[in-house]
Amino acid sequence: MAVATPASSMSPRTRRKLVRAIQYGVFLAVLAAVALAADWGQIADSFFRLDIAGDMFPRVWEAFGNTIAYTVLAFAFGVVVGVPMALMRISEVAPYRWFATAYIELFRGLPALLVLFIVAFGLPQAFSGMVLPGGVYGQVALGLGLTSSAYIAETVRAGIQAVPKGQIEAARSLGMSHMRTMVSIVLPQAVRIVIPPLTNELVMLTKDSSLVFVVGVTASSMELATFARSELNATANATPLLVGGLLYLLITVPLSMLARRLENKGESR
Repeated sequence: MAVATPASSMSPRTRRKLVRAIQYGVFLAVLAAVALAADWGQIADSFFRLDIAGDMFPRVWEAFGNTIAYTVLAFAFGVVVGVPMALMRISEVAPYRWFATAYIELFRGLPALLVLFIVAFGLPQAFSGMVLPGGVYGQVALGLGLTSSAYIAETVRAGIQAVPKGQIEAARSLGMSHMRTMVSIVLPQAVRIVIPPLTNELVMLTKDSSLVFVVGVTASSMELATFARSELNATANATPLLVGGLLYLLITVPLSMLARRLENKGESR
């Protein structure tokens, strides 16, 4: 006769609870070990100097505003260029498809940092005397916007192709032109589909704005990352990095929560 062991006599539910309790115990033990090994005094002196953080205000708000401005300008450029590129990408006209495909693959494949270099230094050399309107803001809108437009184009294309083809065929059977079908039937539905991923793209652009330093910013045009790095060099302390990171989170966390809420709302329909 087989003798039941304690493990085999457990129900699956009890076994799962035991495994989960062990996992929690291991996790808490690791946290406790890290907490005991850390030099909290040194950590506080390196990252939590309130006097240094206080000296950053109110100047840091200008960098915060610049970060938002760069993000909004690049996103606006990305939408204005990306939507037509998405329509060209699925066009029945072959040259349109070829051009849109080449554009999207080019700017999705190039690092945003390299694109900013090209815009800030390559274009003025290739086209002597060329000056983009808006100075640094114009360079950032074009540099980050080119990269963003390629991703937005692919997002919008996927949203358009997610609309049931039967609705398009029904609209065409009623005598609607291809353009009117797109504007009246397809795009309104595609917008609801692509809003969550576009919100995620806005989050990515907020973080990519930290690359703006390559275009040569002044004290009044610094974004958060450049300002925090400048303060780090001036104070020889990491507190400015913590302040800059918290301010980035002040932008990105609400946007991420909004994206998740929109995704859940879309799935519940």
